Amino acid sequence: MTASPSSDIAAITAWLKAAEAEMIELQRGLTAIPALSPASGGEGESAKARWLEERLAGWDFPEPERYPAPCPEVPDGERPNLVYRFPGTGRDSTTWVLTHLDVVPPGERELWSGDPWTLRHEGDRLIGRGTEDNQQGLVSAVFAVRALIENGLTPSHDVALAFVADEETGSEYGAGYLVRHHPDLFSPDDRLLIPDAGDEEGTMIEVAEKSIAWLTFTLRGKQTHASTPDHGINAHKAGAHLIVMLEGLYEDYPARDDLFDPPTSTFEPTLKRANVENINTIPGEDVFAFDCRVMPEYDLEEVLGTIETYTREVERVFGVQVAIEKSQWQPAAPPTEPDAPIVDLLRRAVADIYGVEAKPMGIGGGTVAAFFRSAGIPAAVWSRLDDTAHMPDEYCLVSNMIGDAGVMAHLFLEA
Repeated sequence: MTASPSSDIAAITAWLKAAEAEMIELQRGLTAIPALSPASGGEGESAKARWLEERLAGWDFPEPERYPAPCPEVPDGERPNLVYRFPGTGRDSTTWVLTHLDVVPPGERELWSGDPWTLRHEGDRLIGRGTEDNQQGLVSAVFAVRALIENGLTPSHDVALAFVADEETGSEYGAGYLVRHHPDLFSPDDRLLIPDAGDEEGTMIEVAEKSIAWLTFTLRGKQTHASTPDHGINAHKAGAHLIVMLEGLYEDYPARDDLFDPPTSTFEPTLKRANVENINTIPGEDVFAFDCRVMPEYDLEEVLGTIETYTREVERVFGVQVAIEKSQWQPAAPPTEPDAPIVDLLRRAVADIYGVEAKPMGIGGGTVAAFFRSAGIPAAVWSRLDDTAHMPDEYCLVSNMIGDAGVMAHLFLEA
């Protein structure tokens, strides 16, 4: 059935509001299954994926395509990746919504006001681990499709929902696995939405990311008694000097682009490991880390070379040895063009559903969009979020869940 776009959206909006209780119950079931990666002490996402499959089957969803990623660290030996397809009137491309099944651990339980794995509904809030990251997007995607089905509407192009593993710990078994091992799933003509970042107003459409380098510096000197510092080599003093010297990276790489917030590269000291346990000992080892978010026009290896010039100077002046370990090394993917179809379609949908103007922006964080952009597939990251991911008492707003479903349904009809 095809009606005017405005009447279609009005019918969908009304249906979604009436489906609020069902959306909350889907969140409740998902929250109750801790889908933690082995790196976080869990058994993966299989139990959650099976539960979701059973629930969707009850709503007459088609049988999913399964793309399991072999993983010997989980009990059943694989991590689940599911794709649900829905045919549209145009078959030349597919509109995707990709969300992830895994969540992060609760952290310190005493900071939660209740059980992290038991959903609590308080006013407009659904509280529990995973409710916002990424179950809001998952539930919205499911109900956007249901809204079309229940209202007898056919999407303008094929629609695919992907529920993937392992986003929280690198995506080796999730989005990255799909792009590497099943590249034929995607086409440069496809439109890909990843509802896994955003702002409170829904005005940010993320189209670009900075390069990421997490570097751990280990300085080795010679431990000695603090009363005779000339008998040793103070690694801590050398480390402090190196941290101050690395502030020069801001001048070395000054490029500015207001697409990003902040609009420049950032080079910040973060983790600092303990050295000696007592005041009157000169430390012979000092370890600290830097989180570097680098503007895409700079080559990360060039940046590392500049950093090494600073370390060599510290080695020369202080007599220490400096080793650098790459904890994370992710060169920026090519950006999605700000006028790409997925961006234009999202802007119109957000304006119609939320009444605000969404704009393409860049971020310093990394998302799974990078895998797709590197493969030439335009991807946009968008959602309307309070940004409570990974926090104690993580929550999503029911109104956002319903509104985002409306945006996705709009996207399916107009794409």
